[in-house]
Amino acid sequence: MLKNLVVTSSPHLRSNRSTRSIMQEVCLALLPAGIAGVVLFGWNALAIMVTSVLSCVVSEYAFQRISHQKILIGDWSAVVTGLLLAYNIPANAPLWIPLIGGVIAIVLVKQCFGGLGGNFMNPALTARAILFVSWSGVMSNYPNTRFMTDAVSTATPLAQMAEGKFVSYMDLMLGNCAGVLGETCKIAIIIGGLYLILRGIVDWRIPVCFIGTAFICYLIQDGFIVAYDQILSGGLLLGAFFMATDYVTCPMSGLGRIIFGVGCGLLLFVIRSFASYIEGCSFAILFMNVMTPLIDRFTAGKLFGEVKTRG
Repeated sequence: MLKNLVVTSSPHLRSNRSTRSIMQEVCLALLPAGIAGVVLFGWNALAIMVTSVLSCVVSEYAFQRISHQKILIGDWSAVVTGLLLAYNIPANAPLWIPLIGGVIAIVLVKQCFGGLGGNFMNPALTARAILFVSWSGVMSNYPNTRFMTDAVSTATPLAQMAEGKFVSYMDLMLGNCAGVLGETCKIAIIIGGLYLILRGIVDWRIPVCFIGTAFICYLIQDGFIVAYDQILSGGLLLGAFFMATDYVTCPMSGLGRIIFGVGCGLLLFVIRSFASYIEGCSFAILFMNVMTPLIDRFTAGKLFGEVKTRG
């Protein structure tokens, strides 16, 4: 009874979940898409995932050791970054691509800004954008799956739709189409995303507003069929469930997350529809990452006991 009357400083809300347990659950949710990538693209997909994860973990360990910081690779955040980076790389890319990408994601984007909680942009997406700009030939060479008749690389579903070609809905759902390693099998991504929402790991507002806004924009412009195709093409679902929901780079309040999701959806629609780049998901999320401090400023709740300033 006496403990209930003790007044202590914040935070007052506590959870049994640790950073390690949360990251492990994210890895579990990412597992279906990883298995699908190996099944669809072969063992080189697994080699890319392993290389990317090892690059991120070793880079974090080395940086923290050199800078005399506490070693925190046991929180699994570097593993999540490595998996997300690998999922944004074509399955036929050489292994030096995820190797360099892991160093960029951890050292340049994460650790140089203070480590976990200090980075203002998603490390995996930022590394992917840098890799794409630096080696666009490698990063835009998307292989066909092992189940497609044509053995050479082909256009992604987004590129095919831009040319007016039909893409099978079944192929889009099962991932039997060209694309980066972890984005093609939409069933696997949806299973993992729903797991995170049902477990309370991520806030449903961001993926629902992200996907819903993009769908509505395409519905108004092109109709239901095109809107449905756009949702199931490219990295939209992977980005909405696993990268836009990053704790560090998304707003803190519920209203802020709604604004964030709507902004991602609008930017993706604008980039895909009116720019020369037919994907746009990575850049939409990164732009909204930069906007997060501004969104937090206008949507964060007032502190308890805060005195209203007089005009």
